[in-house]
Formats: sequence, structure tokens, C-alpha cells
Amino acid sequence: MSKNVIYIRLVNIIKNGGIILAIGDIIAGIDIGTSKVCTVLGEVNNFEQIEIICCTSYKCNGLKKSKIVNEDDISLSISKTIQEAEERAGFKINSAYVTIPGKYVTIVQNSIVKEVKDKFAGITQKDLQNAMLQLKDIEVPEDKTLIDIVIDKIMLDTGKVVKDPVGSFASSFTIGAQVILAEKEYVRKLNSIFKKAGLEIDGIIPATLAERNLILDKNELSDNVMLLDVGAGNTDIGVFEEEKFVYTGTVPLGGDNITHDIELVLDISHEEAEKLKKQYGLALKSFIDNDNEIILNTCKDDTKPKTIKSSELIEIIEARVEEIFSLVNKEISNEGIKSKINNVILTGQGITSINKSDVAGKIVLNIPVKISTGRAVSTIKPEFRTSYALVRYIAARPFTKSVSSKIDTNSKESFIKMALSKVKEFFYS
Repeated sequence: MSKNVIYIRLVNIIKNGGIILAIGDIIAGIDIGTSKVCTVLGEVNNFEQIEIICCTSYKCNGLKKSKIVNEDDISLSISKTIQEAEERAGFKINSAYVTIPGKYVTIVQNSIVKEVKDKFAGITQKDLQNAMLQLKDIEVPEDKTLIDIVIDKIMLDTGKVVKDPVGSFASSFTIGAQVILAEKEYVRKLNSIFKKAGLEIDGIIPATLAERNLILDKNELSDNVMLLDVGAGNTDIGVFEEEKFVYTGTVPLGGDNITHDIELVLDISHEEAEKLKKQYGLALKSFIDNDNEIILNTCKDDTKPKTIKSSELIEIIEARVEEIFSLVNKEISNEGIKSKINNVILTGQGITSINKSDVAGKIVLNIPVKISTGRAVSTIKPEFRTSYALVRYIAARPFTKSVSSKIDTNSKESFIKMALSKVKEFFYS
């Protein structure tokens, strides 16, 4: 029996700023990366506030340059993270939300005007629901499928902008939204992977859309910004015009490419290359203070250690960092959106540890670039930020009564424990 069935919620739904929030729901968020699968299990306890139950990860080689190359490998990695999460949480997880790379996503802007059935009675929940259904009524290409709708603005016929129109007196209201489409074949593969892992998919969300509220600060959220998430093997692009999600894409390069370059050029092990990148990582040779010697310990063609100048290492890093930003620049230029971007926010383990990577980005893109200092970035380990951002995003979705993943309790004891904690939360929050 599912948790949502056996658990009698004391406070299932609250109103916060006119938006319905699901309190007590447990959300499983999974991010499939090129080096690992990361899972975050969290519980909704307030608006955009998640009580983390556990974070788990497992190595994965089934995704290359954002392409699924081995379904079984990804499925196994998901299973491993879920099994560990179940052991630590004390209940079974039957479904989860998952991210999707930007290259498989298309964003369609849509807006509709909804007439109110009875303007003297005010806008009802049914009026809003019917409007949401109308937003979905677009022509979807055969190779695409609809995965999400993101509302960016609701305006009454009086001109007043509201978060939630229900209860407002108006003859009509306008809803602007982004309809998110994904490549049908990629979604089919995701469903196959999850089925092999014994899970259902609760929802599929673009990675940069999920990360927006976690990575960007208050001022950035109201600006026209580009979010660049440089991972191990890919760089995800998300462009936002204030509240609107206008573009997402993927560049097939990341931090592992930098490490691989160091490994090949210097003829050292992958492990040492990664260590050198983290220890001496600098994106621009012009910022070298002292061109010190570096001892290489694992040269493949010589048993004796050899030395190089730090400038030789930096030159390798600089070339690949420049290429990553150049490909991003080409992508946004070809899409005709570069001129709309005021600022670039850089995040991701693949590049943020490299000193002056933001300066290198500014030089190539000719747009101000800064490394993210978002509100909640420091509260969780870097490898779990995307899956954690996914859980937060789902918890804060408007007009949603329940966002819970399908959870089965393992015992009466665990249920009683959860119920008692909820009683305490209800009376003391």
C-alpha cells in the first residue's frame, strides 16, 4: 500500500502566496550524468524547502555526449542508487523524476485568453484547469512529445498580474507559458531504462530549468541570463528572459575532455591528469604568477619522473576551456538569442574548479560571466546539485496538490514514526 494511501495527512495542502503546495510529499529526483547517476530523496516541509532524506550515487558509463549508448548500464546505476536510498530511508521507492539534457528539448511559447464562466462568482479552480488544458492544445511534431508546461505570467483583464487567479473577479484572464517538448525516441529510451530498474517516471524535466531557482540569486532570477552547467562530458545551456524559459541546448564537451587532453599530451595516467587539473587548474596563461616546475610521476613512456613548466599544463587547459565557450557562443549565435543575454552564470563540476574560467568565458562570449553563488549552492555537495535542484523544482511547482513519488512503507513501525513526526511538525511549525 502506498504511503499516500495509508498516511492520513494532517496538513496535505497549504496556501502560500496564492499557490497550492504539497506538504509531506516525498520526491525522488534522478540525474543521469556521463560519469555517474545521482539520486536525491527529499520531503516537502515548506515552500521551496526540502528536508533531504538521503543522497546516493553510482558510477555510470551508459551516457556519452548526451546520447544513451547503453541502457542496461544506466538502468543498473539507477537501481544501485535507489537500493541504497531505500536502505537508508526505510521504505521502497517505486517512481522518480528525472532530468533530460537540453539537446533533446524544444520550447514552444504559448499564450491563451480564458473567458470566465461567471464573472460575478470569480475565477474558479475549474476555469484555471480548463485554461491549463488549452495551453497543451498545440501541434506537436511526430518525433516530439509534450513533457511539461511552465507558466510564466497570469494577467487579469484589468491588467493586474497575479500568481494565482482563483478567487479574483474578472471577465477573462491571460496565461503565458512555455510548452516543453522532448524527442520521442529519447523519452522512449528513458522509459525503457526505468522499467528495467523497476521504476516508473513521475516526470521529465530539463536540467537547466530545474537548476534555475537553485543556482540563480534574487537579482539574476529577474534578469536575462544564460545558465551554463559544465559537467563531466557535456555542457548544458539554459537561457531565461526574466520568468521565461526561452532556450536550452547541449554542447558535447565538459571537464573530462580537459582531463583527457592533459593525460594524452603529458602521457600520464588519467588519475594524475585529474589531480593536476584540480591542483594547478588555471584557464588563462596570462594569469600565471610563477612558471614553476611540476613533477610528473606516472609517465607511461619512462620509468623516471620528468618535469614540466606549469605554463605547459595551463596551455592545455586553456585550449579546451576556450573551445567549450566557443561552441557555446556558436550555439547561442546560431539560435539568434545571444543579443538578449545580459549575464552568464557558470556552474558545474567540470569547470568551476578551474581558476579564471569565468574570465575566459567573458573573453570568448563577450558577455559578463560569473561563477554561481546561488542561495542554496553551498548547502549540498556539487555532484548532487542537479538532482537536488530537480527535487526543489518539483516541490515548488504551482497549482499542484501532490507531487509525491510512489513510495511503499516497509513496516508499521516506520509508518508510525513518520506519522508522529508529522503531528509534531503540524503543531510546532
